[in-house]
Amino acid sequence: MLRIAPVTSETTWSLICRVAGRYGQDPNWLLGHWHWKNDRPRHPDGTPRADAEALLDQAGRSVLVGLCGIDEEALGRALPAWQGTGQPAKQQTSGVPGALWRVAGTDMKPVAFGCRLCTARRTGQAVCVVRYAERWQRVCVRHHRWQLDADVDHGLENLDLRESPEVAQAQRRWARVERRARRAGVEPAEVFGLARAVVCRWWEQALGWGEERVWPARLHRLAGGDAGGRFWWWHAVARDAVVFPEVVAVADALLDPVMEELAWVDSGREQIRPRPVDGAFCRELGVRVGRPWLGPVVAVDYGGPLVAGWLGAVIRRRRGVGDLDGRGQNPWWVSRERQPASTGAQLRRLAEREDGTISWRKAVPDADRARLESLLDEAVQVLGDVHVHDGRPVAEASRNMLRFLAKGSELLDRALLEAAHAALEAGVPPQFVGEWGKIPADLIEELARRGPVADD
Repeated sequence: MLRIAPVTSETTWSLICRVAGRYGQDPNWLLGHWHWKNDRPRHPDGTPRADAEALLDQAGRSVLVGLCGIDEEALGRALPAWQGTGQPAKQQTSGVPGALWRVAGTDMKPVAFGCRLCTARRTGQAVCVVRYAERWQRVCVRHHRWQLDADVDHGLENLDLRESPEVAQAQRRWARVERRARRAGVEPAEVFGLARAVVCRWWEQALGWGEERVWPARLHRLAGGDAGGRFWWWHAVARDAVVFPEVVAVADALLDPVMEELAWVDSGREQIRPRPVDGAFCRELGVRVGRPWLGPVVAVDYGGPLVAGWLGAVIRRRRGVGDLDGRGQNPWWVSRERQPASTGAQLRRLAEREDGTISWRKAVPDADRARLESLLDEAVQVLGDVHVHDGRPVAEASRNMLRFLAKGSELLDRALLEAAHAALEAGVPPQFVGEWGKIPADLIEELARRGPVADD
């Protein structure tokens, strides 16, 4: 009988896979030991999910205990699914070992691919392990690795952090931020969730920031030196590791009462006024994340989780507006639409862009579509005022007609550039955008680099 020890915080299904491997078998070989009440979780393309979890009833657990050669108490300490509610609600009446499939990252908490070097040190085998790990616990300090989300099996489990020590340093700083959150009466997970939503939104916008130097360099280091032709793949896969130091810095800043006071002053305190673009709060936040130029950029992101979420809630709470127990006064709550997309969702969207099946609605952000729609509506309204059968004197009629046509043409030109920029951002090849829109190649290149021309 083999003795197969679990890895701390390992998923039960990960342990079952390792047990099968030790016996020289495919994991499917072991599935017949349990009566499964539902189908195994799979990705949309039909491949099995690495973050699947197996919830076993008492008889089912006894089977795994026998296969591992480890006592049940030891397994219970190591496997989170065996603690608390991680068991099927109903025991099989026939005594047949029962099991239930779940998606660990969706139904329980985040899971990641473990460090194989740590697994080898613990078990003697450098094999794949999937374990529960919050996103602020992803650095293997011993081996300088970032443990990636297991929500999609993209062939990469860890990132090498040896050239980016600031990521491991951020994990050490998080311990202090966590203590600070608890002293403030806030759940650290809520603080981290908001900070991550804020910074991940910046990450999506940063491609248009000419001053940004830190993230591109860090991304290329984590990609082994150069993201090269797989830039967008690395942009999705390495995101959480790249932005982690800034997430910790933002979390620390938003817990600081000084920052809340700056936000309150910028709002006009009791006298409501428009928030200034160069306000003290955003300026200081930019300094704290090592980007003194960032303040005016993020101050105008009115729909994001920082301005619409945290700042708005802080001001409403100070002014006593809204339900005290509701989300309107909770600065740490992040709505579903402001949650960062998962790695799996980003890679699926990337695949759709590459094969041309992604829809315009999914590829183009809401704000970009709304801006384009507004330009088109305004153009239609202006051109609708053109009267070709005007009975007024020729000079007056000509002046009005030409002015309306010029204004309508200007609006349509701006709408053309907005649509072209949106298409480029969605992954449409530049040569097609130029051909379809009759746009010169040099202007297409500028659009790809700088975005559409801003309003005067």
